[in-house]
Amino acid sequence: MERIDISQINLDDFRHSIPVQLRFNDIDILGHLNNIVYFAFYDLAKARFLQTIKKGNIDFRKVECVIANINCSYIKQILFGEEIEVLTKCSHIGERSFVLRQCLIESSTREIRSVCDTVMVAFDPALGKSVPMSHELRKALIDYENLTDIIEPPHDSPVNL
Repeated sequence: MERIDISQINLDDFRHSIPVQLRFNDIDILGHLNNIVYFAFYDLAKARFLQTIKKGNIDFRKVECVIANINCSYIKQILFGEEIEVLTKCSHIGERSFVLRQCLIESSTREIRSVCDTVMVAFDPALGKSVPMSHELRKALIDYENLTDIIEPPHDSPVNL
């Protein structure tokens, strides 16, 4: 797997951002954010992103999509007391899946501390398998990100669709 080139990431391309609070118990014995907490921050931002694109019309008790693959690159440690936010954007839309690219950044300097690519797959729990993405979800992604219907994944994405 090749390392993500953060110099190729334009933070202005991310429309969605949420601040996250670092808690004392998020810090490990080395004094930096525990690796597993990154995923909790990314998950929270994914949920908020989906709420935003669907204008609040989302029922988290209903499964519409699931995580099929997630790749996280740790760029620079995050220390207690730093102000951190999570940026999220849809970087690819397929027939049954989409990719969310997320960055954890230090708010005041806009320095990228971590990058995450997540493949989200449309899923039907009754069938137990992937299905074509709903028209509503596809339209919400396209409208929010001003995308074409199907776009290629980013060239530096470690995700193979």
